[in-house]
Amino acid sequence: MGTVTGQTLTLPANEAGTYLVAVKAEDQQSEAVARFTLTVSNDKPLEAYYETAAGKTGTELKSVLHSIIKGHTMLSYDQVWNALKETDEDPVNKQNVILLYSGKSISENANGGNAGQWNREHVWAKSHGDFGTSKGPGTDLHHLRPADVTVNGKRGHLDFDEGGQTYSGCECKFDSDSWEPPDHVKGDIARMLFYMAVRYEGNGELDLELSDTVSTYPKPLHGKLSTLLKWNELDPVDDFESHRNDVIQDWQNNRNPFIDHPEWASEIWGAAESRDEKKAS
Repeated sequence: MGTVTGQTLTLPANEAGTYLVAVKAEDQQSEAVARFTLTVSNDKPLEAYYETAAGKTGTELKSVLHSIIKGHTMLSYDQVWNALKETDEDPVNKQNVILLYSGKSISENANGGNAGQWNREHVWAKSHGDFGTSKGPGTDLHHLRPADVTVNGKRGHLDFDEGGQTYSGCECKFDSDSWEPPDHVKGDIARMLFYMAVRYEGNGELDLELSDTVSTYPKPLHGKLSTLLKWNELDPVDDFESHRNDVIQDWQNNRNPFIDHPEWASEIWGAAESRDEKKAS
């Protein structure tokens, strides 16, 4: 089985598994046999963008991902309006955008600050670190989404967690210290916060970190980490989120690693959670 062309051996090993391979060459005087093992995996190789992250875990993985995604093109807050019209475009009606919490599709030109319009929601609340709308975290498309003005105001700067009373403006819940979004965007929320905690690591910029608590305002923290890790598993990446990542790369020249590789969240923070649990016990 297999063919040799020049110095290239091609084997029909399309299924995952371990293959024992023998290659024999012979002429009229002698023969030689080379034997080796070939392992075929279903795992996709890391794309070139993430090549340096191969084999990394924990804080080392976090550090490498930071190096990959830092230095992005920073937009002005005015530019964000036009960018969001592309990143969150309704695939069914390209003149509309999809709102984050309510899921409604409304005209992309209905942006502003009045009831019934949409504005720019900072998923990592800008008061958690007091970065406002300045270039950098204040204008980073990876955590900015169109949202209904009234719903956005109700969410305010609350941390993310589960429970509370139902809010009529969307399939959301809230209490005095947390906001629970609808199920279909819980993973999106988690992966946006994961991105922010990796992209902004100090060194002349804000150092944003995730916390396994709520009521983190006004510190540069956001929670609740254990809930976000659960949401990352419960709400997988969909086509809308993947497409959004591609469009943002066109604007900012960087990607959200946790959309491309959701498993990296547990590689970074899941291990820390396990260590904390062991210490507590």
